[in-house]
Amino acid sequence: MPSLIDIRRRIRSVKNTEQITKALKMVSAAKLRRAQDRVIASRPYVALLGKVLANVATAIEANAADAADGASEENPLLARRPERRVLLVLITSDTGKAGAFNTNLIKAAQRFTAERPDAAVTLETVGRKGRDFFRKRGAVISGEYTGMAKAPYAGVAAIARKAIEMFRAGETDAVYLIFNGFKSVMAQTLTVSRVLPAEAPKSAEPIDYIFDQPPAVILGALLPKYVEAAFYGALLESTAAEHGARMTAMDAATTNAAEMIDKLTLYMNRVRQASITKEIIEVVSGAAGAE
Repeated sequence: MPSLIDIRRRIRSVKNTEQITKALKMVSAAKLRRAQDRVIASRPYVALLGKVLANVATAIEANAADAADGASEENPLLARRPERRVLLVLITSDTGKAGAFNTNLIKAAQRFTAERPDAAVTLETVGRKGRDFFRKRGAVISGEYTGMAKAPYAGVAAIARKAIEMFRAGETDAVYLIFNGFKSVMAQTLTVSRVLPAEAPKSAEPIDYIFDQPPAVILGALLPKYVEAAFYGALLESTAAEHGARMTAMDAATTNAAEMIDKLTLYMNRVRQASITKEIIEVVSGAAGAE
């Protein structure tokens, strides 16, 4: 049976842990609000860019001259090739204490690689957790990025431009993103998305634009922006999902710590009561023996 001093030390240790988890929960709650605002603010831009891109692609298809010249197929970002060399961009967090947030992403990346045994998969890791895991296992990593929260668009735009140049140069045949999409504070959506070769969205109600330049030229200028927007949206979604997962995990840890403190306190009281009872019995026994 542990002594009262050991139990008190254990209770003090758990209380310190409880304070830490409470603080982490509050920090994540504050960051989650800002991350949600960023996600919501970025959605109109992405939606409008997709709509414009769809209208331009529809105009190209409807234009007999462009179709005869094959202008839409000549765009290098639309070229489809057998996926022999694949670039996988994995977005994880820089820090832990977020439950199964990073574990699910890493397992998804491992499944992705296992499902393509004939393809050479190269990783671009965003976040320390994914980088550290695959670096220890000798995976092919062409780029490592950490601290993206400080300048999210500038950092992710550089990654997108690198992926675009690799695809144009034929160094890779496809580019995929793996990230956790933000669904709610309690839930994240594991997402595997192909961004290259790009697929121009279809427009249900196309707008009849008056083009200053040929639609194929405009499409070539819009596609890189569309790919950058896809990367940026994935990073924002992942950031919001990370804070939601950490807030949920720290809330559960705080609750567990409180329950453990109650149990340890009850156990300490029982041990102290047993010790007092034992001392009383010894005193009574000693007094009876003296008589």
